[in-house]
Amino acid sequence: MTLPDSLLFAAAIADHRFLTALAIAALSGLVRGFSGFGSALIYMPLIAAIYDPQVAAVTLLLIDTAGAAPFAVRAFPQCTWREVLPIFIAAAVAVPFGAMALKVIDPTILRWVMAILVLSLLGILMSGWRYHGRPRLPITLAIGLFSGFGGGAVQIAGPAVIIYWLGTANAAVTVRANLLAYFLLLDATLCVVYYWQGLLTAELLALSALLAIPFFLTTAVGAYFFAGTSDQLYRRIAYVIIAVAALLSLPVLDRWLR
Repeated sequence: MTLPDSLLFAAAIADHRFLTALAIAALSGLVRGFSGFGSALIYMPLIAAIYDPQVAAVTLLLIDTAGAAPFAVRAFPQCTWREVLPIFIAAAVAVPFGAMALKVIDPTILRWVMAILVLSLLGILMSGWRYHGRPRLPITLAIGLFSGFGGGAVQIAGPAVIIYWLGTANAAVTVRANLLAYFLLLDATLCVVYYWQGLLTAELLALSALLAIPFFLTTAVGAYFFAGTSDQLYRRIAYVIIAVAALLSLPVLDRWLR
């Protein structure tokens, strides 16, 4: 893999899809900023609709890793490693299989799966359901396998783990630290696997760097302007945006949106 040069940046900008991708990245960052979640549920189906699932998965991985790493490292002392490591190990086992699915499954089929998965997970989040059982090892490993495969295939690794850990008796600061540590470890694993499978190209590095700019800017804007908004209101707004994004990403709408 070579680093991108000025020609690749210019080509990415000249692509007729680039302005739409900038808007999607900005919207995803805004939702991340004010709700604390949901960026992948918006970014993945929409970027996959205008480019393809591989472009969406690789660019989101690189953007998310760069943005989250500083916060995750600072949270390491507060996380409970005996809870983080088993679920991460299970996820790491499943990641290569998810990445393989990203390479071999027909993009249209993968987009249908992605949209259905996003809408299903959104339904769970909106219902307020949480896992309230004891964190037994078989359940932990199953959640890790599901998360790792989803992360490798469509960069949607979070909801299952979030729902699982929110149901534990841990304090909020511990849950947050566990999630930050887990996702940083998972992102690092995904970077290695994607590189090994030839998914990290110079073209996608250039596009990721360009899309990271609006993503990071609007994340800060969202956090600033929506900090005083009620939790209930901004989560409802995020849910609506995620649902609309998933519906607009359906392949049946390609003739009007692409």
